[in-house]
Amino acid sequence: MTLDRVARDGLVLLGCGKMGTALLTGWLAAGVPPDSVWVIEPNPTDWLKGTGVHLNQGVPASPAVALLAVKPQMMGAALPALQALGNGKTLFVSIAAGTTIASFEAALGDRTPIVRTMPNTPSMVGRGITAICRNAHVPDADFALARALMAAVGQVVELAGEHQIDAVTGVSGSGPAYVFHLIEAMAAAGEAEGLSPEVAMQLARATVCGAGELAFQSPETAAQLRVNVTSPGGTTAAALAVLMDQATGFPPLLKRAVKAAADRGRELGK
Repeated sequence: MTLDRVARDGLVLLGCGKMGTALLTGWLAAGVPPDSVWVIEPNPTDWLKGTGVHLNQGVPASPAVALLAVKPQMMGAALPALQALGNGKTLFVSIAAGTTIASFEAALGDRTPIVRTMPNTPSMVGRGITAICRNAHVPDADFALARALMAAVGQVVELAGEHQIDAVTGVSGSGPAYVFHLIEAMAAAGEAEGLSPEVAMQLARATVCGAGELAFQSPETAAQLRVNVTSPGGTTAAALAVLMDQATGFPPLLKRAVKAAADRGRELGK
């Protein structure tokens, strides 16, 4: 089991907010012993206090992994606590958006093995997807370990390199918010057609969740699933004529939205 090394040598989790909590929940469920985990978190929840992990008790001398789960703005203040582990055997894994591998190398030492990841919030219900990439100092065994750690909360994809992470941010990192907004917009449109706000929201939410689950479970492509719902000349076809318009519909709109998120990610990384 890839996580045996974590059980043996320990794992440091820097920051235990929503995403850190989701990951820690997954690791404990996967059999990582609580006493192999050291968490540094200034505002611990009651749940965290009850897990049995080492809480705000420093860090072990040479842990297998240090996972950085603090907000990018707090990274500068948080890193000094871990600087002693740089340039060594400890694998650093970051889930912070906008903080580049180069900036970690500058803070921790340029021989430090670093994996950068981009998870998303459905990780909180075990249905996340995380993209990962590494610097030149991460051996294959460490990369497999990083992959196993992130697989505790959902699917994992490996990137060709860090240059792709901003595109990932635009699609899956920020993407859950697009889907939540779709629910809002569908409900508002239902209200405009005469439904009560409560019924419109229930219909929109259940439809998006159900369609997502169908896409998750079905072997068919998204395009085929769309075709399956669409009778020629029917109601769905009428709606899709609007949504699939190449000038004003979803395709150009989402292309602009994803590009805006990716561009912002590139700015934050500078």
